[in-house]
Amino acid sequence: MPNASTRPKRGRRNRRTPREDPARNELVSRSLESAQQCLFNQDYGTAFVHYLLVLNLAPVLKDFAKESFRFTLFRWADELDSLGRIQDLFDCYEQALHLFPTDEVIINSMGEHLFRMGFRDEAAGHFHKALKLKPDFPEAKENFYRVANWLVERWHFLMLNDRRRNQKYQQAIQKAVEGGCNTVLDIGTGTGILGMCAKKAGATEVTACELSKTMYELACEVVNANGMNGRIKILHMKSLEMEVPKDIAKRVSLVVTETVDAGLFGEGIIESLIHAWNHLLLPPQNAQDSSRPPSQTGRVIPAGATVFGMAVQCLEIRRHHRLCVSEVGGLAMAAAGELHSPVSCSSEDDSTEPYTTERLSRLPGGYTPLTDPFTALDIDFNNVQELEGLCSREVNRVRLPVTGDGLLDALAVWFQLHLDRDSSLSTGPKEDTCWEQAIYPVQTPHNFPLRPGDELIVEISCRDAYLRLCSVAVVRDGREFHLDDCLDPDQPRNGPGPCGAPKPSLSAEAELCNALACLGTERSTSSGLRDYTMLECAEMALLNNRHYHESFRGALAELIDKLKDARSAQGQGVEVSNHPVDPREPGPDPFYVLDVSEGFSVLSLMAARQGQVKAYSSVEKPHHQAVLRRLAEANGVPEEALEFWLNHVEDEQAVLQRPSREKLWSAIILDCVETCGLVRQKLMEKATLARCLLEDGGQVFPERIVLYGMLVESDTLLLESAVQGREPTLGFNIAPFINQFTVPVHVFLDLSTLQCRHLSDSVELFVLDLMDPNANYTHRDVKVQASASGRVTAVPFWYQMHLNREVSVSTFSQDSHWKQAAVVLHQPLEVRQGDWVRLDVTLRKSSISMSARVEKEAGQMGTVDVQSVGD
Repeated sequence: MPNASTRPKRGRRNRRTPREDPARNELVSRSLESAQQCLFNQDYGTAFVHYLLVLNLAPVLKDFAKESFRFTLFRWADELDSLGRIQDLFDCYEQALHLFPTDEVIINSMGEHLFRMGFRDEAAGHFHKALKLKPDFPEAKENFYRVANWLVERWHFLMLNDRRRNQKYQQAIQKAVEGGCNTVLDIGTGTGILGMCAKKAGATEVTACELSKTMYELACEVVNANGMNGRIKILHMKSLEMEVPKDIAKRVSLVVTETVDAGLFGEGIIESLIHAWNHLLLPPQNAQDSSRPPSQTGRVIPAGATVFGMAVQCLEIRRHHRLCVSEVGGLAMAAAGELHSPVSCSSEDDSTEPYTTERLSRLPGGYTPLTDPFTALDIDFNNVQELEGLCSREVNRVRLPVTGDGLLDALAVWFQLHLDRDSSLSTGPKEDTCWEQAIYPVQTPHNFPLRPGDELIVEISCRDAYLRLCSVAVVRDGREFHLDDCLDPDQPRNGPGPCGAPKPSLSAEAELCNALACLGTERSTSSGLRDYTMLECAEMALLNNRHYHESFRGALAELIDKLKDARSAQGQGVEVSNHPVDPREPGPDPFYVLDVSEGFSVLSLMAARQGQVKAYSSVEKPHHQAVLRRLAEANGVPEEALEFWLNHVEDEQAVLQRPSREKLWSAIILDCVETCGLVRQKLMEKATLARCLLEDGGQVFPERIVLYGMLVESDTLLLESAVQGREPTLGFNIAPFINQFTVPVHVFLDLSTLQCRHLSDSVELFVLDLMDPNANYTHRDVKVQASASGRVTAVPFWYQMHLNREVSVSTFSQDSHWKQAAVVLHQPLEVRQGDWVRLDVTLRKSSISMSARVEKEAGQMGTVDVQSVGD
């Protein structure tokens, strides 16, 4: 009951207001004034120190000074980054976070620096924390999606959704454990599924190790959620660092692992198993001593593997790995020398990768087998002597009968993983598998047509514990010809047609005879090795894109002609010749063209050939610049007509600036779309700056980008984007944890070969105008009518880049070096033929987001929100 006492309570005495400290206030005031003055003078380091003093002495000013403090921190951090003072940079962020521990903008910015420096796990933690503080923070969301693609690669989802694969592993593990292998080590545990299979099968002790911090933390969550916390010991370390009894109490009787890639050995399984046999596993069962029970002997799942290969013709592989055209945008390419991708099994260069990976069944244009599949290698993971001797094996030289006509483009490789004596998994191109195949491209200067009756000689080795397959020679009519042999330039030859297709002037056989008739005529270095330049695979594909370069050639010529006419109309002298003019000769001012394309580009050289043009290239690598100089000389472009812009710019972040104090650009070429299929970050900001640097009549290329998309139903995209419940993961609760790393956009997509049903025609979704800022908008509603009934699972999209009113380039074409992307819906939308789907499309800082609503009948509507962000 209420207190009825009439005795008044003794009230709490009011605290005295702290006395003002005039000296302290004066110091704060002067330091704040100094900080603002230093900020005005762009002395960010000194300004940062003053702000630290002010905010530590007067925390009450935090709200007032927060924006200025952030700006100062970010500018000072950029300076420290450019100076290589990395520790100082992070010290500044730690000091800032001490003052503002819940400031999502500062936390996100620190994550960006961590990501750029390769600390992806730490970066992910910062982005995740920023999102928890502000879930609708677009920059943090975009960054988290970007880092999620690095930390949890998309194959994790495919593998976990592959119930057949998971079930076969479970059965093999269960059989081993029930047979007496009751102590288990799971190497490279990932989500922990194999370790949980062992525990569920009855193993008494299960230890798992995982190197990735992100996957380690994920595995801990998964194991805890499945009621096995404390029953499975998870270590955040490499198995190579594990010791008995420091990390594991005693040697185990079973190691389970799937640390294999498409080339089998690329994730280090050989080194891991050698260490395991020598330090972590019990001795293997042997024929001399078969009396020991399984609990006292060691074994590995998988028990071994058989590697298969096949020679193939494939235009898609060819155009990504070697030059297929003799002319690019009017430039004769012979002077470029040999160009190819950094994927090669050659022993000449250790900087190359021995193979790349592709899903052969989804390559645009398909592939043609030129030989039957052959066995390249057998390996027993339960034989430590065989594992230790793998790298010292002699090179195995095999002769493969050619069974089909075609150009030799690559060796495709897959394997059969033998889990035990009774069960295996195949990664073959005709299998329904989550695996891609390893591709060993043929890096020769010329096309080599094969025909039935030939023999292809392949060398197989395991140098550096990587499986290497190299096509070295062709045997025809009893004669052996090496594939590295080059055509004599004085001999008539059949040059490559579009992307290497033979011209009809000579038969394929005649081309081969010409190629093999001349030995040792290629350019070589002083050491006798072949002289070649490496370009990235996407750069090779771009160089092979005839339509792209012809389109730019025409658009540039039209612009320069228009500017010449404008100068003539103004009474200025103009050199009318369309041939390159030496800018050193006295005459009219040249037209300045800047190409800021990412990577290797010949667009600046094409511009320089227009006549009266001073072209600047942003190509940075010295050996790439050397190629452009050779091409310029061979194509009659004066040396002074081509400059390398980054050699003149001190800060690479400030590429977009005037060619000189008095001059403006006639054309600026922007690289607008990433190879993966997303708009480049800060594209619109770059376009705004570029427009300010143009002369009257000048142009940004492209001038306009139109985004197109369509509605599709694709189970494949769902499986590659998220784990679909518990059923594929054998009832284990894994999906909610791994799906935290689901990103709403699928990149590097080949829409032409994607397994899907089109549920609508393609429609225009959005327009980005790089020349007219008044034509741009940030939001657009688009109505799309379903052309068929089904479940809308995704919205694939691509771009049409308009160079001018007549000329455009598509990122969705047969010869495009770009891939496409797709927004994947978390919940499929059921539609009937004739239904209307409303897409709300938004552009925020070059990032496209979409939400989809299905209008079935008047008054009935369903909504699913998805977001697509730049990578």
